[in-house]
Amino acid sequence: MPTPHYGQPRYRAIADQLRERIESGAIPPGALLPAENVLTAEFRAARGTIRKAIAVLREEGFATTEHGRGTYATPQTDNPPDEAEASQRVMSADARLATLFQVEIGTTLIERENVIRQGEQVKKVIRAYHLHNTGQ
Repeated sequence: MPTPHYGQPRYRAIADQLRERIESGAIPPGALLPAENVLTAEFRAARGTIRKAIAVLREEGFATTEHGRGTYATPQTDNPPDEAEASQRVMSADARLATLFQVEIGTTLIERENVIRQGEQVKKVIRAYHLHNTGQ
C-alpha cells in the first residue's frame, strides 16, 4: 500500500514504516524482512527505492543483511538474545503451503528457520517459506 511521503524522499517514508514494524514487533527481532519484490509490490516503489530504504535501516542498526540469506530485523533490546541459530532446508509444499503459495502440492519450497535463545531458553522460533527458484 502506498504511503504519503509529504516532501521527504520516498525511500525515507518506506524506511520509517519498516522501522515502525520492527519497533512494534510486527517484524520480530531475527526475522527476515519481506523480500524486495514483496516490498516493491506493497509500496508500489522501484527496487532501487526499496534498497535505499533497507540501507537506511542497516545504517540505523534496525536491520542486518547476510549475503545470500537476506535482511533480518536486528534485536533492539538492551538484553539481546544470547544466540540465534539459522537453518534452511528444501521441502515439498503440503496442502496448506500449496494453497498459500497457489502452487501444486509437492512443489519445492525453501524453509528457513531461526531459533532465538536467551541462555538455555528458546524465546522464539521463526519459520519463513519461499518458492524454490531453480532458474538461478
